[in-house]
Amino acid sequence: MTDQVRVGRRTIQLSRTDKVLFPDDGVTKGDLISYYETVAPRMVPYLKGRPLSLERFPDGIDGQQVFQQTVPRYFPDWIETASVKRLGGAGNVKHAVVSSAAALVYLANQACITPHAWLSRADRPKNPDQLIFDLDPPSDDGFPAARRAARDVRELLTDLGLPSLVKTTGGKGLHVHVLLDRTADFDQVREFASGVAQVLVARDPKRYTIEQRIAKREGRLYLDIMRNAYGQTAVPPYAVRARPGAPVATPLDWSELDDRRMRGDRFTIRSVVRRFERDGDPWRGSSRRRSLTRPWRRLNDLLTEK
Repeated sequence: MTDQVRVGRRTIQLSRTDKVLFPDDGVTKGDLISYYETVAPRMVPYLKGRPLSLERFPDGIDGQQVFQQTVPRYFPDWIETASVKRLGGAGNVKHAVVSSAAALVYLANQACITPHAWLSRADRPKNPDQLIFDLDPPSDDGFPAARRAARDVRELLTDLGLPSLVKTTGGKGLHVHVLLDRTADFDQVREFASGVAQVLVARDPKRYTIEQRIAKREGRLYLDIMRNAYGQTAVPPYAVRARPGAPVATPLDWSELDDRRMRGDRFTIRSVVRRFERDGDPWRGSSRRRSLTRPWRRLNDLLTEK
């Protein structure tokens, strides 16, 4: 089945829109395209300027995953790209960048279920404009642990003078974000995040760990700060995840963590549009970016006490 859609100034040829991408839920590629076209006004601002890695499933989520960093030659020349230094190797990688609704729809037509975004922008790729704590509970039913961890992370960051944002991941857990002013590089940002995690572990060693080896976590929640590195990516707000139910990574208001029904995969491709049409984007207006200079001084005092 072939069709076309007009998005802004672009006409995009669509293919196989009736292809089922989520077999248990009946969600088709056409549904995915329609979703990303609808959500684009809210999602594109979180993607602009960021190199992307594309998680594609041409035959649906039960088929082969294609994790694509380099832009293929057949992409139209109006798709924005960014050439950045290859992680751990020579040369550059040419990544896709989404700066328009049309680009997001084009990627959806390529069966890109999830665009994964860098934590930095292409004009200054070594200096992130956000820091992320990835809070993944130790079990499928462990969301209350992620909820508590998010609150503890927020409380400590607030004490350090840093406001934070929270979103579901579309998986089991939560992401806590801090918006940065790009004065620190990735090494400095990850060192800061590591210090925050160390303080939290020292305060509650039975609940939290920074142990990367799963066998040594002993049921504790892993405070994952490893995304804070050059070339690493995170799932951006409103991205669909390649999981049964077609869950969506969704920005939250902090008060929503009080809702006992909340889960990391609560919002889906079929429910999140109604949510933001009703309530708006909880992150809207949260654009002030912070320096880590003063928070570092306060954190060092806590690490010394530890």
